[in-house]
Amino acid sequence: MDAPDAVSRRTFVKQSLATAAGVGLWGTTQSWAGANNRVRIAVVGIRGHGFGSHIRNYPLLPNVEVAAICDVDESFFPGRLKWFEQNDKPLPKTYVDIRKLLEDKSIDAISVATPNHWHALAGIWACQAGKHAHIEKPFTHNIFEGQKLIEAAKKYNRVVHHGTESRSSRAYQEAMEFMRSGGLGEVYLAKGTCYKWRDTIGRTPVEPVPAGVDYDLWLGPAPKRPFTRNRFHYNWHWHWDYGNGDIGNQGVHEMDIARWGLDVTLPRRVMAMGAHVMFDDDQETPNVLMATYEFDNPSGRGDKKKILQFEVRHWITNYEGGFSKPPDNNIGNIFYGSEGYMTMYGGRWQTFMGKKREPGPSGIEKGNTDRAHYQHFIDAVRANDTSNLPGTVEDGHYSCSLIHMANTSYRLGRSLDFDPKQQRYVNDDEANRMLTRQYRRPFVVPEDV
Repeated sequence: MDAPDAVSRRTFVKQSLATAAGVGLWGTTQSWAGANNRVRIAVVGIRGHGFGSHIRNYPLLPNVEVAAICDVDESFFPGRLKWFEQNDKPLPKTYVDIRKLLEDKSIDAISVATPNHWHALAGIWACQAGKHAHIEKPFTHNIFEGQKLIEAAKKYNRVVHHGTESRSSRAYQEAMEFMRSGGLGEVYLAKGTCYKWRDTIGRTPVEPVPAGVDYDLWLGPAPKRPFTRNRFHYNWHWHWDYGNGDIGNQGVHEMDIARWGLDVTLPRRVMAMGAHVMFDDDQETPNVLMATYEFDNPSGRGDKKKILQFEVRHWITNYEGGFSKPPDNNIGNIFYGSEGYMTMYGGRWQTFMGKKREPGPSGIEKGNTDRAHYQHFIDAVRANDTSNLPGTVEDGHYSCSLIHMANTSYRLGRSLDFDPKQQRYVNDDEANRMLTRQYRRPFVVPEDV
């Protein structure tokens, strides 16, 4: 793989000396101790999910403090600080530049809810600064970044946690245990659906950067482009420079569940077809996408394969698999086995057994999976031990890789063969160039973390 230039010579020398001395670019990397110590979290990206989930949930966990908030858009600070004041929580420090935040030695971990193109770099920098990182889904923008996140987590002995909170659902864990115990027989096919009603984003003109926004920092690793509203808050999801389409937005949750249920890692082959239909607007990513993956299944019968299907739709659709999330969304998973099939959606799972599809075992989530997921992260941080996490950093990488592979197949317009061990496409230089991206200095995901 043609990896991007790592870092400038000065930064490389600094990093080499720091690593040799047992410190990261931002200082010492030693673990602070004590299972009862207060964990001080910094939330990076405070507009949407960063406020609605991260900021609102961490203070509810025992002995956890949101000690800092960071965003390139300063207009959000007054409202967020008011929330802390109204809820009798200590006021956090505010930062615009994540690099300044990472110099703060009082911060134990960061919780990242930025646009996707910033996720991996924020996590790697956090590890180098001796801090743990919870990173929203998808925690990478391409496959190369996942490989580097894994290396950074291991090199600096930090917890890197992926924001696929369904892993912390006790009901979904029970569903997986049912499948692992043979309840569905041989599970040979999983389907994920991401049917979300999304209207056109229209077109927006080039305009001045809003006051209080550090647009250069917002762009970060992405190419320098003029400011438009459709490339900024939320609608960045639909531009390749920053987002991964809805398969990488909502769909990564269901992709992770599908891969979890099939008990697979990376596929041998992927084929994706789709389009951006109905609307003439600024969106680059498809609003209709169908992807199929083929995995090895050495213990299976017949062709010894497992298949994963995934579909994105953004407009009028039927309900599938008994999913019922009115009025507009149809999001979930279906697993097919030799003895029956299972539907999973909205914290519920239900089985239908035999040729007559008679209702079988089922379950429903009764807890707050977001909060449980953050608690798992905090527990791992306190112990500096990832063994009890419901998903590993590798799990996050594998699930994110599937969305990147689908997007690569869609953009190239052909099926792709993949080597799971080498994590490269087979005899396909064009596809292999899309394993990474050109990074804008100094926001470079380095080859040597």
